[in-house]
Amino acid sequence: MLLVDGFGRTHTNLRISVTDRCNIRCYYCMPDEGVKFGRRDEILSFEEIERLARIAATLGVNKIRVTGGEPLLRRDLPVLIKALCELPGIVDVSLTTNGVLLTRAAQSLYQAGLRRINIHLDTLDRERFRSITRRDEFERVMAGIDAAQDAGLSVKINAVALKGVTEPDVVPLVNFGRERDIEVRFIEFMPLDAQGIWDLSKVLTADEMISAIDREIGSLEAVPDADPRAPATEYRFIDGSGRVGFIASVSRPFCLNCNRLRLTADGKLRYCLFAIEETDIKGLLRGGAPDSAIAQCMIETVQEKWLGHEIRQKGFVPPPRPMYAIGG
Repeated sequence: MLLVDGFGRTHTNLRISVTDRCNIRCYYCMPDEGVKFGRRDEILSFEEIERLARIAATLGVNKIRVTGGEPLLRRDLPVLIKALCELPGIVDVSLTTNGVLLTRAAQSLYQAGLRRINIHLDTLDRERFRSITRRDEFERVMAGIDAAQDAGLSVKINAVALKGVTEPDVVPLVNFGRERDIEVRFIEFMPLDAQGIWDLSKVLTADEMISAIDREIGSLEAVPDADPRAPATEYRFIDGSGRVGFIASVSRPFCLNCNRLRLTADGKLRYCLFAIEETDIKGLLRGGAPDSAIAQCMIETVQEKWLGHEIRQKGFVPPPRPMYAIGG
């Protein structure tokens, strides 16, 4: 049986958070101090994660993205990556990281079987990076990008777009990507912060960024035959040099094509990034439940999925957990 919701969407993509801890403090995601992380015994073990992923693969999941928090803070992460890459039915395993620890991890991740990595970088300006992240780690992130490419990993950059903050960064990041053969993906600012600072007026939209790129670099065109289930709408430059993606969850919701299921580091299943409710699957994993019961829990969670998040609707309620606790 496949993971199909009540609207006919088949779920083949599982996002697994391995930790809620992070070594930077982006102000739109986490407070600078006083963050309460889960206890070590609350976090799923690699064996528990591998078991759930194996069961998910029997239900049609074929792609896995490992996230955090910052996943490279999890000791021996390449061990888990290798195990996930070797699961029958899994054809793609990728990783999202802030890149701070990537210089020491890139080669071992590649050797474990990882081939794709997304690195979070909002700006190429060191001072603005420090202002956004509240940490002076810009040089280590840039070195991490070099290390990832040197190791043979396919790199994409994820950049959160905030009006009044990162407009000056759009064009430099795109030019950097064109020079380095890296696709830059701009993510519209979403209501997932820990401090309630989100406001629609702070969203730098995909259309605004496309206009700036067209004006200052060159004309873009939509990539033909793109995967409609992908979160990013991809464009390529007409001159043939490079691609840019936009994850426009606010201005262009893609809920109708969503194929993703999420597992938090503390063992909760979520059918949507913005879900209010979540399903405790850790209790089954640790309570002696057979694989069939865990599979049924996944099936039922997906069947309960709503039509969409309705961010721009009057009745929208943000999720009770911030992004770092849900998983990127």
